[in-house]
Amino acid sequence: MSLINLSVAVLATYKRLDSLFSTLSCLSNMNSAPLPYYAQAETLPRELPTKAEIESSQDVLCEQSARKVVGVGAHFIVKYGLQIDLAEGQNMLMIKKTTSVSVPYIYALFKDHVSNQNYIIMERIAGVTLDRVWASLNQTQKEAVSTKIKASLDELRKIPSPGEYCSLDKRPLLDSIFWTGDPAESLGLEGPFETEAGLNNALIRKYLSSNGLPKGKAEFYKRAFPSVLCGHPPVFTHGDLQRKNIMVLLDSIDRIEEAKDVVRVTFIDWEISGWYPSYWEYARAMFACGHFTDDWSYWVDKILDRYLNEWAWMQMIILELWS
Repeated sequence: MSLINLSVAVLATYKRLDSLFSTLSCLSNMNSAPLPYYAQAETLPRELPTKAEIESSQDVLCEQSARKVVGVGAHFIVKYGLQIDLAEGQNMLMIKKTTSVSVPYIYALFKDHVSNQNYIIMERIAGVTLDRVWASLNQTQKEAVSTKIKASLDELRKIPSPGEYCSLDKRPLLDSIFWTGDPAESLGLEGPFETEAGLNNALIRKYLSSNGLPKGKAEFYKRAFPSVLCGHPPVFTHGDLQRKNIMVLLDSIDRIEEAKDVVRVTFIDWEISGWYPSYWEYARAMFACGHFTDDWSYWVDKILDRYLNEWAWMQMIILELWS
């Protein structure tokens, strides 16, 4: 072997090893943060709010039967309740550690063992959700915002897969499509899944568990899914890509003059994120377009890789499950 060929071979081996070490390093950072979790004191903007301050807050952003989101002062947003999953905060910690994707800082994750309520204390992001300002944006501003969203999601997809369709630490997937209303039954449907076929089978089992849906249609899905929902590797997915879950800084939007201008975009609500089939983000984002009353679906097509066939099939089964 000539010195030139030897040098090329050595360089190629070095690059492969460097890529392997980078992947292993990233995988080592993907373990979930131990619970309870508290950020180091020097990283806090001020002392953490007490439970009393949280529960007495009048700055209510969202309230449901077993979950509540409140603002506490200028620095904190707190999600708490019996139905809050601390995995959301662990997801955000992992994303913050392994990518440059903008997510709120997590300051504390803990369970109150008296009330059994979970608490996620996070950074209060300056700005507004994209759904509140989208209609007022011009074409150039929409292009700049969409370009930034796409760049962030492209980076998410580079997070190495643990080799399964699962949540962090190879836990079950948390998309509500797998939920039956019975925790024991749902746990069997949520994975983790070693193969896409296993995930497809869970969708069919969910269909069969839904009262009133025809078994003949389930048999049709069994025949069809191996042909239409196949060949999609697990990629890290937000899982609920809607404008209400994307925050933008108004000042950065106002300064946009060209589509290439940088705008600050922060993603929130990571509770169902995990490694889903590569079509999942697109299918769920298009489903969330609802009645397609504005141009958001056009921009979804520019932001995400299009999986039109897979979206049509997912749209059909979701509408049946939720009818």
